[in-house]
Amino acid sequence: MSDKAPKDQEQQAAEAEVEGFKEDLGPFVIAAETTRMPMVFTDAKEADNPIIFANDAFLKLTGYNRDEVLAQSFNFLLASGCDEKAIHQIEQAFAEPSDDTLQIHYARKDGSEFWADVFINPVKDDDGATVQHFISLVDSTRYQIAQRNAAMLIDELNHRVKNTLATVQSIVTRAVRNAPDMQTVQESIETRIAALSRSHDLLGREKWDGACLDDLIREALAPFSVAEGQAKRFKISGEDIRLSPKATLALGIAFNELATNAVKYGAFSNEAGTVSVKWTLETEADGRWLCLHWRESDGPTVKPPTRKGFGSRVIEQGLAHELNGKVKLDYLPEGIVCAIDVPAPQAVLDG
Repeated sequence: MSDKAPKDQEQQAAEAEVEGFKEDLGPFVIAAETTRMPMVFTDAKEADNPIIFANDAFLKLTGYNRDEVLAQSFNFLLASGCDEKAIHQIEQAFAEPSDDTLQIHYARKDGSEFWADVFINPVKDDDGATVQHFISLVDSTRYQIAQRNAAMLIDELNHRVKNTLATVQSIVTRAVRNAPDMQTVQESIETRIAALSRSHDLLGREKWDGACLDDLIREALAPFSVAEGQAKRFKISGEDIRLSPKATLALGIAFNELATNAVKYGAFSNEAGTVSVKWTLETEADGRWLCLHWRESDGPTVKPPTRKGFGSRVIEQGLAHELNGKVKLDYLPEGIVCAIDVPAPQAVLDG
């Protein structure tokens, strides 16, 4: 004999229970049937609290048909892997009435998951014995997702703040170590923190989802072009690439150093000099690289420095530390050339 007959009998008994239940509670059940809040009643006389009534809103939330729900244990909806703590909370709520709201992880018929705030209340007979439990649910999935996202954002913010403070600390340390006087220290710190701030502003406009390389370079050069009327004295070329926040900050400081040097000693220090910035993606034996080239032309004749300057150390050490990058500075007579190679952004690799 198949299991079908006992199951049919169980279903029929559950349906008969529902009909008797509806007759007993009358108008309240009618109201529960029509409300938009998901609701069920369970049989308190059975250990597993089988469902004896489910309204349309509950069926819509879970994706089940009514005949698939009736006679099922209330806990049949629990998502796979639901923790023991949640199961214990539900058992406690059935055993002892409480005003506490349960936040439970459930699964729909199609396997999709949702969170619900669950309220369990006893229904008593004339003798004060609990005969059913009235259960209402509020879909709190959006709230749970928002909470999780908020926690992730706080963690990410903490990480970014630490990185930014580490960058500022590095700027201050290098400035104090290398500058000949306090005036130079002040200028060095102010200009570099301003560059960091511009990169932060760019990332803020992009919701900290990275930034386009073209935008980053224009942002880094903007103060120099506006102040000196040099808007047409630099050329930018290359397929636009989206950088990570970390790469945006590191390259923003690097281009600020190059532009600052160009204003003081290089192509932007006279009336005719120009700067060209271009980039390509190259595939090497050790992976794909973003290769950037800064080239100055028509400025004063360049003489190689007798010692490595503060700015060049900021570029080389900063990019090596932050991005595992490689920097080559050439002081050609006709103008400085700086080649910067950094690992290609993940978005490029994924594409």
